[in-house]
Amino acid sequence: MATKEEHLRKPDWLKIKLNTNENYTGLKKLMRENRLHTVCEEAKCPNIHECWAVRRTATFMILGNVCTRACRFCAVKTGLPTELDWQEPERVAESVRLMNLKHVVVTAVARDDLKDGGAAVFAETIRAIRRKNPFTTIEVLPSDMGGVYENLKTLMDARPDILNHNIETVRRLTPRVRARATYERSLEFLRRAKELQPDIPTKSSIMVGLGETKEEIIEAMDDLRANHVDILTIGQYLQPTKKHLKVVKYYHPDEFRELKEIALSKGFTHCEAGPLVRSSYHADEQVNAASAARQMKA
Repeated sequence: MATKEEHLRKPDWLKIKLNTNENYTGLKKLMRENRLHTVCEEAKCPNIHECWAVRRTATFMILGNVCTRACRFCAVKTGLPTELDWQEPERVAESVRLMNLKHVVVTAVARDDLKDGGAAVFAETIRAIRRKNPFTTIEVLPSDMGGVYENLKTLMDARPDILNHNIETVRRLTPRVRARATYERSLEFLRRAKELQPDIPTKSSIMVGLGETKEEIIEAMDDLRANHVDILTIGQYLQPTKKHLKVVKYYHPDEFRELKEIALSKGFTHCEAGPLVRSSYHADEQVNAASAARQMKA
């Protein structure tokens, strides 16, 4: 465990292999040419080289790159956004076509400055992707959109293939880790999404290493299942800058394997757990697993 004055040394299993092949450079060029943002870059995701260079996947970040919230774990810029680009959905859809993606993840900064929290742009992005890429599955990862029911309905009426919303951490640590968002509001958001479209899988993510206990992680799993969440990802929190929360503990891969087993035993249709796992990690595999689970229940 780390004290307030010291930083934990990163263990060997968190070493990242850099790969800047033609896939990586080509994808970066495509994003810049289309004036698109990715959470891969903005949030300093450790998997960017694997996803861009090897899997050729990316998580698009719409509604600009300035967030209205200042969560203490997140590297995305905070401030007052000025950008609301209604041409962005078409540019995202065209990029999905050029990349020939079978599965796409679309996330966004929190836009508390907008009455609908960005729901209309999210919905139009889903529709634009469907028009140009009818066989591509679509996963969306929105903020809680202020907890406003109509905003969520606007998004769910566009029928994404997966609705992903992260609780991020356990109940006790939420006030210290997240800004404006609350643990209960996130659970309500996930529950209402399922009520609006019962056949659409829901998904959430937990970071570990912020000082939570194993019992609190299991409680969070139970809370998610009680609100009918289907898919769970669990990853190691990594401090993006010195201004952000420090890492309290690095979990061993064996501990992640145990957490995955516990999650699956509680009824999640799929669980991705590991030191470098992030919410969108291997998302294409998760949508396939969720689809197979639905077919078995049918």
